[in-house]
Amino acid sequence: MSTIRPITSTITWANRLDHFLARWGVWRHRHRVEPGLYALGTPTPWSPVLVTANYTLSFDALRAALRGRDAYILVLDTEGINVWCAAGKGTFGTEELVRRMAAVGLAEVVAHRRLILPQLAASGVAAHEVTARTGFTVDFGPVRAADLPAYLNTGVATPEMRRVRFALADRAVLIPVELVHSLLPMVVAAAVLWLTGGWLVAVAAPASVLAGTVLFPLLLPWLPTPNFSTKGFLLGILAWLPLAVALVREFGMAGQVGVHLAWLAITGLGMAAATAFLALNFTGATPITSRTGVEREIFRYVPIMAVMAVLAVVGTLAMGVIRLVS
Repeated sequence: MSTIRPITSTITWANRLDHFLARWGVWRHRHRVEPGLYALGTPTPWSPVLVTANYTLSFDALRAALRGRDAYILVLDTEGINVWCAAGKGTFGTEELVRRMAAVGLAEVVAHRRLILPQLAASGVAAHEVTARTGFTVDFGPVRAADLPAYLNTGVATPEMRRVRFALADRAVLIPVELVHSLLPMVVAAAVLWLTGGWLVAVAAPASVLAGTVLFPLLLPWLPTPNFSTKGFLLGILAWLPLAVALVREFGMAGQVGVHLAWLAITGLGMAAATAFLALNFTGATPITSRTGVEREIFRYVPIMAVMAVLAVVGTLAMGVIRLVS
């Protein structure tokens, strides 16, 4: 039997700093706890066993929701990935669950044979197989940890507890990490565009990133097309329109119609492709996509994005050469 680690429901300032850094994508793979069995309060052999991922935000949300309760928390090794994404990738899966139960000697710790898993882990765990191999039954609890106290009191997850929401706050919390990951490519692209076309053309880079990482999650329910890629294409074009107007006004005073039309095409292609590509990053963090649907979308639209991006890059380089020669 492995060591049972004692924990509390208290979220410290150090925990909150860790959460902040995780949300902003700082030291992404360091936000994890040690897999194993944890004792919250003073659990008995009849206390519930709840299973979670070793991502600190998942672990802390669970223990904070169980304030004042005695329970065991079994932490799986999901490589520092949250429950939902880990279930989709297979790290929060049947094999890891069975292996971790054996490693901690769970059957010797508790007298009952019941596990409570988050509902969002259902795609990765075959409950009947866990029962056949361990003798433990698997109950899928509510979607949100905040509903666990009511669920534990009654043993029943209401339809409201089963409902997966993706409200504005849920979408907004995804923005920082995607924005941070896009900053370096944005700066490089803006620098190249500034050297080849001037500061107004360079605006296309930050405009694309802001559209794909900020506006897209906020506006997601209202973008009318059926999948993320076409929603991204549409949003990229909408973000390009104000820049196009500004470019037309600037070009109207300078002549060289061919050059100006080329920059309109380059920025339009580049912004639509970049925004659509960034939009695809949100497919794994929403309740409105499926794994097979995302795979079909990637195979269908990523080649189109690639062609558009190549045309934009080639056009940018060509315009740079023209600028040097003239």
